[in-house]
Amino acid sequence: MNAFASKLKENFFAVAPITAIVLILHFTVTPLGTPLLLRFLIGSVLIVLGLSFFLIGVDLGVTPLGSHTGVALAKSNKLMIVIVAGFILGFFISVAEPGLIVLADQVGAVTKNQISSISILIAVSVGLAVMLAAGFVRIFYNFPLYKLLIALYLVIGVMSVFTSPEFLGIAFDSSGATTGVLAVPFILSLSVGISALKRDSKASEKDSFGLVAVASTGAILAVMILNLVTKTSSFSSALPTSESQSFMNLLPDTLFDCLKTLLPLLVILIILQFAVFKISRKAFRRMLVGFIYAYLGLVLFFLGVNGGFMDVGAIIGDGLTALDNKFYIIAVAFVIGMLTILAEPAVYVLTHQIEEVTSGYVKRRAVLISLCIGVGLAVALSVVRTLVPGIMLWHYLLPGYIIAIALTFFAPKLFVGIAFDAGGVATGPMTATFILAFTQGAAERFEGANLLTEGFGMISMVATMPIITLQILGIIFKIRARKKGTGENEV
Repeated sequence: MNAFASKLKENFFAVAPITAIVLILHFTVTPLGTPLLLRFLIGSVLIVLGLSFFLIGVDLGVTPLGSHTGVALAKSNKLMIVIVAGFILGFFISVAEPGLIVLADQVGAVTKNQISSISILIAVSVGLAVMLAAGFVRIFYNFPLYKLLIALYLVIGVMSVFTSPEFLGIAFDSSGATTGVLAVPFILSLSVGISALKRDSKASEKDSFGLVAVASTGAILAVMILNLVTKTSSFSSALPTSESQSFMNLLPDTLFDCLKTLLPLLVILIILQFAVFKISRKAFRRMLVGFIYAYLGLVLFFLGVNGGFMDVGAIIGDGLTALDNKFYIIAVAFVIGMLTILAEPAVYVLTHQIEEVTSGYVKRRAVLISLCIGVGLAVALSVVRTLVPGIMLWHYLLPGYIIAIALTFFAPKLFVGIAFDAGGVATGPMTATFILAFTQGAAERFEGANLLTEGFGMISMVATMPIITLQILGIIFKIRARKKGTGENEV
């Protein structure tokens, strides 16, 4: 109960700021109407409760499953088992990821199913599965993370030349959306479980991060390949009109969708328990209870998101753009980006793990501040792209990734893994719902706007900026360590 109260308090202070800014905007420039405002407030409460239950469930069930699986794979010491297990786990984790499901459905709706949601879901899941297996192999063979990431992003850069603008934003958005509330805790714990068996503690610490970053590149490459094999060259796009539904009407579908989200991992847990783990009954029951908490948390969380946040995001984006004050909407976008990242559940999983793995040397507060600044800038720049004709997504992503890759040569290697992981972690269901709806609402205001090229791409920006800001944080830590005479090895 004390743990739940602590999570409740933490999540209240995480969600409260974005609720406050929506209220301020409601009473000033973008009135929402009383029914929608009430739904938004109820949704905020549900999100706080949902995050609290979910994170307790992650601690009890999902994280131990990942750790046990990682240790079992490491002990097997058989490369083929590692590759096959990595592929299977990656596919089922991704295909059930809530953030990816939201994005895939949005792509299908905006393109009137010319790009079907199921094609995005399957392609991204296969891509992530392949690269998760590759990430396992990297850890086993001690291949430097930064070298692998440089090679992967060089391939992505080359393929970007042959990718249509419509698919480019979706490709990079998919990378962020697939690493959300379910995938991140599991992949991080898998990574820790495998790398913890290394004799070199420093190597183990550095290899505890980076697997999310490697896996997420598979999503980008998969959508780009999907673009090359599809014969459709032109797309119609329009923001789907949505009718507000009550929470009770949303409940049946939410219960079923969340069950589909967690069921694959639950089946994997049961199979591995009897075939490999053979942990005590008490520990096994504790993990099952964790899955129940996680399920309840996801149901409450998505009721809150779909019942209040999605519509509010679009209305605020449209309303602010209608004011014809570009500075105002850019400033609000920056603040919304900063505050929304605090409500992402996977962010808390990552920041706690960073503090734990580094024995408190890298404080979670420092990581959170860097994430807030990075995401705030990303959302603001995404709105600038919508407001200013002629700015293309690659105008941001190309220099952004060049800077990110260049920083890998100067930042401590521990921070390289943390930064690239954080890029994926920052793009969870809150980003895929509230901020995506916000930017698409802003894009729809302009006559002739293409929602595929201008409405998408925001998630990719959110995934890019934290990579830069956290590596800069690492360089600051490195400089401070040198001044104190502790040396680079401390970071």
